[in-house]
Amino acid sequence: MKFRIIVLAQVLLTGLAVHAAEQIDGARAATNSLLSSWFAVQTNLQTWSADFIQTRAFKSLTQPLTATGQVWFAEPNRFRWELGQPPQSIAVRAPNDLLIFYPRLKRVERFPLNDQRRGQWKDALSLLEAGFPRSEAELLTRFRLLSQSVSNEVCSLTLQPKSAAARRLMPQIRIEFTTNTLELCATELRFADGSSMRNDFQNGKLNPTLPTNLFNPAIEEGYKIVQPIKE
Repeated sequence: MKFRIIVLAQVLLTGLAVHAAEQIDGARAATNSLLSSWFAVQTNLQTWSADFIQTRAFKSLTQPLTATGQVWFAEPNRFRWELGQPPQSIAVRAPNDLLIFYPRLKRVERFPLNDQRRGQWKDALSLLEAGFPRSEAELLTRFRLLSQSVSNEVCSLTLQPKSAAARRLMPQIRIEFTTNTLELCATELRFADGSSMRNDFQNGKLNPTLPTNLFNPAIEEGYKIVQPIKE
């Protein structure tokens, strides 16, 4: 279950990071030239892709775990994460579902984004949806901007979900972008058990042409389709 929540959360965080430039605290942006410049750049964003290095830290391990992967984004809220080379897991936000593929196991997990059931999965899916706000007001009803700092040409924004249920899963998230090129360079999730997951992005491309089927992957014959939210 924790792994599934991590996958949900990393998709959320990319959405939040990409859209935050347009929708975090407008008053702060108006008085901060750096954020104002970042906001302006984001208005031209239609698609985005990047390689990433993922680092996961656990209290029980002396050394963090690392993996590499790729991520793609398209307006308004489509994402695809591939972790590992070749991919060990593929997370895709389809129009009405989040699909997580496990190629080695020939298994697909399906999370309906309009599911109204209660419980931890509903909280996780709500947190996912919060990453795609339609307005500044919508974002600010769900997140608090805890801090903003600049160091070594990187601006860091720390956010906290306002929902108590969301904070029980992930009490804090961080977004980092460069001050010279205004590019997204890292995101970090901090979980309630003290573990964390950081994604450092490389080779980012703004508005690349993406394959039309990238966010509508076919489920190959032989794959088992499960819906964990019902388990």
